[in-house]
Amino acid sequence: MSHPRRVAITGMGAITALGHTAAATWAALSEGRSGIGPIETIPTELLNVKIAAEVRGFDPAAHIDSKKLPLLDRVSQFALVAAREAVAQSGLDFRVGGRGERSACIVGSGIGGEGSHNEQSRRFYADKNPRLHPLTILRVMANAPACHIGIEYGLTGPTFAVVSACASANHAMSQAADMIRSGKVEFAVTGGTEACVTVPTMKAWEAMRVTADDTCRPFCKQRRGMVLGEGAGIFVFEEYEHARKRGAVILAEFAGSGTTADAADMVFPSEVTVARAMQNALTDAGLNPEDVGYINAHGTATPANDPTESKAIRRAFGAHADVLAVSSTKSMHGHALGAAGALEMIAAIGALRHGILPPTMNFIDPDPACDLDYVPNVAREKAVAAVLSNSFAFGGLNSAIALKKAG
Repeated sequence: MSHPRRVAITGMGAITALGHTAAATWAALSEGRSGIGPIETIPTELLNVKIAAEVRGFDPAAHIDSKKLPLLDRVSQFALVAAREAVAQSGLDFRVGGRGERSACIVGSGIGGEGSHNEQSRRFYADKNPRLHPLTILRVMANAPACHIGIEYGLTGPTFAVVSACASANHAMSQAADMIRSGKVEFAVTGGTEACVTVPTMKAWEAMRVTADDTCRPFCKQRRGMVLGEGAGIFVFEEYEHARKRGAVILAEFAGSGTTADAADMVFPSEVTVARAMQNALTDAGLNPEDVGYINAHGTATPANDPTESKAIRRAFGAHADVLAVSSTKSMHGHALGAAGALEMIAAIGALRHGILPPTMNFIDPDPACDLDYVPNVAREKAVAAVLSNSFAFGGLNSAIALKKAG
């Protein structure tokens, strides 16, 4: 499938457990450094799982005006910091030439302002205080990150949130790209953000018995589950010819996407529809399976996901799966839920630009049910022209994004 309008990625920003910028995050990914460690930002007395991939050393007052700060939950703080980096790199001024009117702002989040929700619930139920903070709704709502970015840059086009659990960021970026392709907008600020390391959220994931208490070991026989992470990844998309004509540095081309739903089970993934999401992304991007050199896998290190995703990759790529490199960077930045796809976009773009495939860390012994090349423990130098990034969500929601090297 060919599209008359192509989509360039001209800016990226991030704040993660690996670093407070996209550059720092990529450096850690390419070196195999992990951000998973003992929890520092919340009390752990009630927790059985006491590890996470937290954003450490973050002082919101250093980034956000004191008068505005009370409006922003941590989830919005992350998004705004990452957006500033992305917009600065793009070199775009959205307040000139009517650009703001031709721009979308679409940001995914699986939970939204969980920290504020938790604090006000504690205040009401535990402290028996009937008076909640007057800005609670503005801090909690899932569309707040997109709105704060839009306000900062004067983006008066379509602005909204995408909330689809762990596929939120991929869905948001796919929607943004489709709007540019269709001609509805010329630019988009998009990605995902999450600040989910709270005591109730940690306890809820513990109750599902899918979280590890040691570390994250995707595709490994000894894997014991996922490790929660947090952070944001925000990108600037624009119409490709516009970016080229203004001399922008094009980081990668958003070539296509595929989205499916299992419509079968809320938690157990379907090999068939996961594979179809990847096949749809290839078709949308005009790629053959052999064109793809690397997949950033969803790779949660849960018993169900990893073998299902491995089988789905074989179904989608056929014989090419035998030589296809696959890794899960959740082994380093954790599972940031609605922001996961955005953090993994940093890895996918880095693989294209630098010819370095991030590793699957903490890998010990292979699982016979997971029989692909997972780039274990050490990054690999390999030039690739096209990559895929997978994100799957509870509810049976599947999304794959295809990127091509700029050129």
